[in-house]
Amino acid sequence: MMHELYGFLRGPMLWVALLVFFGGSGYRVAAMWRLARKKDAVIFNYSSGYYALRSIFHWLLPFGSRNMRNHPVMTVVAFVFHICLFLVPLFLSAHIILIKESWNVSWPWLPDHAADAMTWMVVAGCGFFAARRIIQPDVRYLTSTSDYLILAAIAVPFVSGTWAFHQWPAFPAATLVHMASAEILLMIIPFTRLSHMLFFPFTRGYMGSEFGAVRKARDW
Repeated sequence: MMHELYGFLRGPMLWVALLVFFGGSGYRVAAMWRLARKKDAVIFNYSSGYYALRSIFHWLLPFGSRNMRNHPVMTVVAFVFHICLFLVPLFLSAHIILIKESWNVSWPWLPDHAADAMTWMVVAGCGFFAARRIIQPDVRYLTSTSDYLILAAIAVPFVSGTWAFHQWPAFPAATLVHMASAEILLMIIPFTRLSHMLFFPFTRGYMGSEFGAVRKARDW
């Protein structure tokens, strides 16, 4: 039974997850573009590649904005969290070996001890963001149950992946949980608040263009 489930998660379910992720992402971006054209077409008149890229650069730079400098702990945690969140799945040796076996494509990977440490940084980051939503009144006011579920959806693939890698008790089951939860996470990205990863360049580009080209001011 577990062997069949493993085959399903590694085969058909993986392709479904990729299709939903890329198809859903494309749909959301296209829908946003159409809505902007319909309701606020004037933004395209003053869009500026220079000011858009300038804004994006400053918001990708640690402490590049005044808001980041005003909240140093949040800034450090957020940057470490997002860096690890992207690097670990892309440069984990186990993932690259599986890709090599399936498609004969590979690239350099992170040392296992580094990937392990970065994994726990992601989990710790999820804990930090959850605690912040509970403790900080203004953030708690804007928090809904879905926000905690999203944090759990991020944490589970990392915890179960580490569990399977270290072959702790019941690691075959942890492997299945890792695969299923990672595919679920991939599929919900376009349809939850995680979609900010898709819209960040557009929203920052819009703000940068408006502030730079129209208001002659900085947005950071």
